[in-house]
Amino acid sequence: MADPRGFITTPRQVAERRPVEERVNDWLEVYPGGPGKALLPIISEQAGRCMDCGIPFCHSGCPLGNLIPEWNDLVWRDDWDESIDRLHATNNFPEFTGRLCPAPCETACVVGINRDPVTIKNVEVSIIDTAWERHNVKPEPPEWLTGKTVAVVGSGPAGLATAQQLTRAGHTVAVYERDEKPGGLLRFGIPEFKMEKRHVDRRVDQMRREGTVFRTGVKVGEDITGSQLRDRYDAVVLAIGSTVRRDLPAPGRELAGIHQAMDFLPQANRVALGEEVQDQILATDKDVVIIGGGDTGADCLGTSIRQGARSITSLEIMPQAGEERPEHQPWPTYPMVYRVASAHEEGGDRVYAVSTQEFVGDDDGHVSGLRITEVEMKDGKFENVPGSERVIPAQLVLFAMGFTGPEKDGLVSQLGVDLDERGNVKRDRSYMSSVPGVFVAGDAGRGQSLIVWAIAEGRSAANGVDAFLTGEASNLPRPINPNDRPLTV
Repeated sequence: MADPRGFITTPRQVAERRPVEERVNDWLEVYPGGPGKALLPIISEQAGRCMDCGIPFCHSGCPLGNLIPEWNDLVWRDDWDESIDRLHATNNFPEFTGRLCPAPCETACVVGINRDPVTIKNVEVSIIDTAWERHNVKPEPPEWLTGKTVAVVGSGPAGLATAQQLTRAGHTVAVYERDEKPGGLLRFGIPEFKMEKRHVDRRVDQMRREGTVFRTGVKVGEDITGSQLRDRYDAVVLAIGSTVRRDLPAPGRELAGIHQAMDFLPQANRVALGEEVQDQILATDKDVVIIGGGDTGADCLGTSIRQGARSITSLEIMPQAGEERPEHQPWPTYPMVYRVASAHEEGGDRVYAVSTQEFVGDDDGHVSGLRITEVEMKDGKFENVPGSERVIPAQLVLFAMGFTGPEKDGLVSQLGVDLDERGNVKRDRSYMSSVPGVFVAGDAGRGQSLIVWAIAEGRSAANGVDAFLTGEASNLPRPINPNDRPLTV
């Protein structure tokens, strides 16, 4: 354990962000020098708040099963070399989760029962950022090759985790990505101010040095078919994500100026990195309305602020969550409470319990506003509140309402894999689909979820692939969760 009385004597502190007036004028991470460095002056005391709780519920709160009390104790003792070894034992990419994960481990922290939980996420990112700074993150190529080949389709966190695990096991792995660079939504969906892309670049470089091959700019299903993949490789892993976007077919949907968030954000990311984008969707000098109140909506908000939007309104059909944990979401579950992302600190209005009735247009066929109405829940359905209808101005509307599953045309249909009732690729406990040798990891099989689940699924899928290729139980670590017992062969 760490400091025996730390959770009593030391108050919780988190990394401080840069002043709003400074950070909205650039695309750098909102923490000075990154979140890991921002907490370093107080990191030992914060890690020391981890108590001798007996049963660390943070383990079950984390889909990866991170060994949180162990590396908290090591940081408190200033043993940075061992702490990164314990962190990497369960997590391939802690610099990703330490920046992007909503930290369900913290809501499961035992200290959090009656006081503020340990700053687990900040300690995690401090460990990995320090490890990179001290050159303690090195390639881990396999000692020998098995002669087996694997194609991983998709280079998001699930695909990267799967590929790294299988490469280190000695299999020859090729990662296929339709974009020009690896990383998936990590690179093109997450704004630079949340995670600078240098973090993705150096992990990809590490994986290349370990032996993983990246084939970018390849549209699997078009440039290479599903049957060709199966002929060339001993196993195929689908890590293609959940990419079918939710739409809002209200009257006026055809007006110009209405876009999906995932058309807007990748363009902004490319420009922020110095690339040129023709006909870029811009928020500059516009009234922007973002439909959807999740992480993607916050990313659109922060991006619109940096592009110089005139006003920004975020709409959410659900009522505003409370500040305290609801009674029906007791510890250690992840509660639905009111949260403020860095982008929300920077500006914009958040409007709750409203529904879009119509997109209003001008004479040129461009959106000029939204007709909205307040709603309330009755008998499990949203009903409009009489007399609450109003029009808000908008020259740019962004849909950030999530996704409904993987794309069915192309690769999925070519492989002939079965789908579940939600439209995701169906798989068994080994993460293999209905087609032998074809596996699925991440959102394509689980549905839209968290980055920490994507990495956990990638590690679990790698375990299943390794067992399939070798014909015996895999030695690759597999996250253990209540509904995901260890696999036997």
